[in-house]
Amino acid sequence: MAVLPLSPTPFFANKNQAFWNLQLAGWGGTALLRAMSAFANGQPLEFFFVILIATITGFSISLILSVIYGYLIRQRPLVTWGGTALVLGVAVGAYAFIDSWVLGLTRSTAETGFVRIFIGIYFFDLTLLGAWSALYYAINFFLQVEQQADRLERLEAQATSAQLAMLRYQLNPHFLFNTLNSISTLVLLNQTKPANAMLTRLSSFLRHTLITQPGGKVTVAQEVETLMLYLDIERMRFEERLQTEFRVEEAAAKAQIPSMLLQPLIENAIKYGVSPQEEGATISLLAQIVGPRLRITVSDTGPGVDVGGVADDLPAVMATHKRRDSTGVGLANIRDRLAQAYGDDHRFEIRSPESGGFTVLIEIPHEFADAAEPSTEARSTGEVKPASPSIVESPNPPQKVSQVK
Repeated sequence: MAVLPLSPTPFFANKNQAFWNLQLAGWGGTALLRAMSAFANGQPLEFFFVILIATITGFSISLILSVIYGYLIRQRPLVTWGGTALVLGVAVGAYAFIDSWVLGLTRSTAETGFVRIFIGIYFFDLTLLGAWSALYYAINFFLQVEQQADRLERLEAQATSAQLAMLRYQLNPHFLFNTLNSISTLVLLNQTKPANAMLTRLSSFLRHTLITQPGGKVTVAQEVETLMLYLDIERMRFEERLQTEFRVEEAAAKAQIPSMLLQPLIENAIKYGVSPQEEGATISLLAQIVGPRLRITVSDTGPGVDVGGVADDLPAVMATHKRRDSTGVGLANIRDRLAQAYGDDHRFEIRSPESGGFTVLIEIPHEFADAAEPSTEARSTGEVKPASPSIVESPNPPQKVSQVK
């Protein structure tokens, strides 16, 4: 007889159900142990009523504590532990007062006194709720560590596929074919200097994409240098039709972003903004620090985008009647990379008014990179000097390398 494979479900797969299971098992076990102890010591039947009331009271107070602890665990360590100690002390006091009052209803407290009973019960309830609180934090911290480990595993598992997808957008056959064809044409025309310059830039660009670690981060200045290599290659083909205007603030130039994050945006701008228009288009990039966040805006003066040609789950897309051949694949790739790197702590928006033009806005936490150095490949062909708001414009003649001044 065939045996169905057993696929055990993790206990904490459903956190809500796991919490209630632990609550019922824990307080039920506590009540059972206290009842067995009372029976072994020959306690009267009324004492079992006291145990039942104490268990229900502890169960109810722990539910309140779970709500408060759920808020405190997300705060700074000082607030978390200070608030926990204060709340625990108040909760134990309330628990001990109720227990003492219920116990006083079943037996006379004239000999021992209410205060002495309260003090004795207080330390017992402190042990009980203290253990519950410690278990609550231990389980939740364990779950947080597990979530971070799972997220890291997913990042590592997707790193290879993300790298391949990134290379697909950066090194597509169309781009390589046009570049090599342009080099071949320059060689046939005996224009060896432009051909050699274009081949050098292509080599530098390819080298950068190959040595970039999957999921690695670079500074905005380094990313801009890489974009300059790519734009210089494309500018050899489009000449004056391709205009650029980059503006990078000094603080933003030192901020870190995922490597090759912006290249698909520039490639899309060239493919859908510059190429279809006889007059070409201008590609603009603005990087600035807004509060604790880095904001990067990439836009072009092309024909815009048709909402029907972009993935439905891409945010804030405004419809136009143009650029209907856009698939939004590159945009979806960037969105997925941002989600993997920053979770929900990022902003990714698309704007394309009816009048034309296309803008992508990216906003991520500002991660400062100390002693940021320009990449070797870009340094060999250009220079990046972050300064108070800097502007990169199209060079003249076109084959020269753009600079950030």
